[in-house]
Amino acid sequence: MPNVSKMKKPDVKVVLLGDMNVGKTSLLHRYMERKFKETISTIGGAFFLKQWGPYNISIWDTAGREQFHGLGSMYCRGAAAVILTYDVTNWQSLAELEERFLSLTDTALHDCIYALVGNKADLTDHEAQLLQDCDVQAEDQTDGLDTTESQLLSACPTPPDSPASFSSIHKQVTHEDAMALYGRILRHKGLDEKSSLPAETMCFETSAKTGFNVDAMFETLFDLVLPAILKKRNENQRSSTVNLEECREVASKRSRFGCC
Repeated sequence: MPNVSKMKKPDVKVVLLGDMNVGKTSLLHRYMERKFKETISTIGGAFFLKQWGPYNISIWDTAGREQFHGLGSMYCRGAAAVILTYDVTNWQSLAELEERFLSLTDTALHDCIYALVGNKADLTDHEAQLLQDCDVQAEDQTDGLDTTESQLLSACPTPPDSPASFSSIHKQVTHEDAMALYGRILRHKGLDEKSSLPAETMCFETSAKTGFNVDAMFETLFDLVLPAILKKRNENQRSSTVNLEECREVASKRSRFGCC
């Protein structure tokens, strides 16, 4: 976790919500530190600060354990985007989003953006698993090669020869299931589905272990929250501007009628 005393003030907040063991913390580590880490369950909450162009975005990781459930609404307060995370191999983790976590987002901004993210895709999706396999093979092939040959192999890794060796776990949550829940979220929030961001854009499947789709998910959200950042900055600028004409009128009234 970064040193709070040295951080700049964030322009906007993004929050990850979801049941324990769906991989919220691992997703953050994969994106921020470019590596996969086996983590223990988050206690309370933690956050990273991401510089996105000239802006600073705080990304909050929240605990999925039942005993920390009440803290979720506090972390969601003023959030511009909420990442509702589930495990594609665990149907209950999707159901928990609607039953336990959706109500916590009532403290987010009224125009908050919602994304549904199914993690652990490497367990069910051969394409997601290939990303890691190719990285491992590229590292093996670059041993003992000169720099030029190494760069070429690293840029164009050869897929594994035996896709049949991929061992998958039964996928319990389909992309269509997630899209259906996204529609219910919009209705719960009283948002018009026609004018809202489409489910195809806001439902992702990722793998924190291999990095599959992780960058695309976060960076899509960051681009989408830019209007919220600009709106907030404009409001801050207006609130800090002194209207000299109003000040003169107030001073004039005080001089005529006294100040008491």
